[in-house]
Amino acid sequence: MAIVLSLLSALAYGISDFLGGIFAKRSNAWSVATVGQASATVCASVAAFFVAGSPTGPDFVAGAIAGMGSGLGAAFLYRGLANAKMSIVAPISAVGSALLPVCFGLISGERPSPTVIAGIVLAFGAIALISLVKDADPAHRGGVLDGLLAGIGFGVLFIALGQISDDAGLSPLVLMYFTSTMAVIVVAAVSRAGFVPRARSDWSAAWLGPIGVAAVIAFYYATKHGLLSVTSVITALYPASTVLLAAVLLHERVTKWQGVGLALAAVAVSLVALG
Repeated sequence: MAIVLSLLSALAYGISDFLGGIFAKRSNAWSVATVGQASATVCASVAAFFVAGSPTGPDFVAGAIAGMGSGLGAAFLYRGLANAKMSIVAPISAVGSALLPVCFGLISGERPSPTVIAGIVLAFGAIALISLVKDADPAHRGGVLDGLLAGIGFGVLFIALGQISDDAGLSPLVLMYFTSTMAVIVVAAVSRAGFVPRARSDWSAAWLGPIGVAAVIAFYYATKHGLLSVTSVITALYPASTVLLAAVLLHERVTKWQGVGLALAAVAVSLVALG
């Protein structure tokens, strides 16, 4: 079940990144992130109404930390996607989002089986191959930095989600998305970047809300059925769907090595599932 939920989360994240990149190219990355996170707050509130729980103080603290990671991760990801190729930025963001939770999980005492460890190693190899950049464009190099910053944010998000108790329900996710929205606004204000939605394309980012919430809920429940060091790596394969969508719909070229990386990702998932 953990593998299935992680794959569903990866698919939803990949679609969200693809759409977010399109919206950010048409408008402003910070306003897109603000609308997307605000929409997610509303969607999470509706979901929490139907999924009751007994959250504790530490659950809400974890939710707030997850929100800061989510907000900063989304903002830097969309900024990178607006200025560089999706097939570059999205895979690079996956490095931090996988590496940080794996390190945290191992330090916390998680011990995956040898087969699962082999799958994790192959997954990192897949992410590295998909992330290969052979582009001298300075904007694309800037996209690499934004991708790395986004990966750190998402890594914090994944770790914090894994610390919410099993019977907490979805209420901590409401605080998470509220904190996420505030984080985007504060950083945008400090950076003197416009975050107030004005164009129609800004409001189109509201579609990112339900997709993002679906991704987070799937990952949240995946961590309750499996190890954080495993579920985070599978979910971090989300760039595969982003790259494929960009190749099919935007005609972005997939290199030979990226193709090998996509195939390696399939093998990695299979090994983790067998383990």
